Amino acid sequence: MYTGLKHFHSFLAYLVLLLIAAAVINAILAKASKRPFAGTGRKLALFGLIAAHVQLLFGLVLYFVSPAGFSNFSGANMGNSAARLYMLEHPLTMIIAIVLVTIGWSKAKKAADDGKKYGTIALWYGIALVLMLARIPWAVWPVAG
Repeated sequence: MYTGLKHFHSFLAYLVLLLIAAAVINAILAKASKRPFAGTGRKLALFGLIAAHVQLLFGLVLYFVSPAGFSNFSGANMGNSAARLYMLEHPLTMIIAIVLVTIGWSKAKKAADDGKKYGTIALWYGIALVLMLARIPWAVWPVAG
């Protein structure tokens, strides 16, 4: 079960990154061309939000069943960069990134005009994307294909 969950979590990350990046790029282009916040633009942002939350749920389950996750949490492991990445840095940074995506979606829905909605998506989702890319364990991440 653990191995399957780990692989699913890794491959779902591709979808999350793709949707969040697409939402950011689309928001920038839509704001520049003054498109309404409807249809594709709104759906990309919403699907990015949903995928990020599903990824978070699987990540939290994985964190508590993984030998490198919560059970590995100790002061002694803080000196080991690989152990620290898995037990603290990756989970904490991803939670922060998903909170930023959630804040971005919420603020965009409440914004007064379409330009502000797209600007909000671009800003908050963009910061979240940078955080996600910064804390992915690239050395062990499986390559699709």
